[in-house]
Amino acid sequence: VINIGALKSQNLVLVEEDIAAVVEASGDTLVKVIIETCLLTDEEKVVACQLAQKAGADFVKTSTGFSTGGATVHDVALMRKAVGPDMGVKASGGARSYEDAVAFIEAGATRIGASSGVAIMKGEKASGDY
Repeated sequence: VINIGALKSQNLVLVEEDIAAVVEASGDTLVKVIIETCLLTDEEKVVACQLAQKAGADFVKTSTGFSTGGATVHDVALMRKAVGPDMGVKASGGARSYEDAVAFIEAGATRIGASSGVAIMKGEKASGDY
């Protein structure tokens, strides 16, 4: 998860250095950077995505699932636009149905994180929070 406090206080060097350190430590392992979209403005989301890309991460991810909200189609489209076609975008939290998953994919998600994968694949609508 990015350092949200550093991002919000415009300490972008710290954010990028933190991500780069994780990328370096991971070796050949894929790195997903969670930007916690529900806590950020659109401008901050774009900056976070660009910093993650510049630092060498493989994916940007919408959320942890432990804050105030999950993925939205708007956020996924914004993230895709920010990182271009070659970086992964993971929509996490928010896919409750097959239609939701398709909407995220159409918006640019390359992965979906959902606790309701079985229900989604059966064409059912998942119930419950987040």
